Amino acid sequence: MNEDLKNLLDKQAITDVIHRYCRGVDRCDVEILKSVYHSDSYDDHGYWKGNGQEFATFVAGRLTESNSATTHSVTNTLIDLLDHETARAESQVMVTLIRKGDGPPTVDLMGARYLDVFTRNQDVWRIAERTVVLDWHKCEQWEESNPPMALDGFKRGARSNDPLYNFLGLTESSR
Repeated sequence: MNEDLKNLLDKQAITDVIHRYCRGVDRCDVEILKSVYHSDSYDDHGYWKGNGQEFATFVAGRLTESNSATTHSVTNTLIDLLDHETARAESQVMVTLIRKGDGPPTVDLMGARYLDVFTRNQDVWRIAERTVVLDWHKCEQWEESNPPMALDGFKRGARSNDPLYNFLGLTESSR
């Protein structure tokens, strides 16, 4: 295979892992989250430092308990292929966390970066090491009483029974 094409395919596979992480964390889907980490991976999320697969279980539980909704949006990603088995990536991420509680929701907004080391094992790229760098954070109260447009016609995201799973043809029991 042409070397340039091989590099593009590797970078796309790594990008898919980064995006799958965001899907998994926002849906609090432990299986998706575990699928992005090698079994011996390391994750430094500031408040958590340890095995990535154990982090998957921890973060899904923490977000389910503390937040009614989250959005992790990856923007700029730069991937350096060190060889065809190892890569480094820096991904900027915008994070929105809606805290559970009484009264108007509290919204945490964050700008951060994922500094990842990826390795390929049995032709599958996964995160071997992740460090999250927090660039900024803002917290504010959010009022939903006067939205700029009617919101009642939208399908609503949810941790379980999200419209995504129907879109993918998956049922709760088949995930």
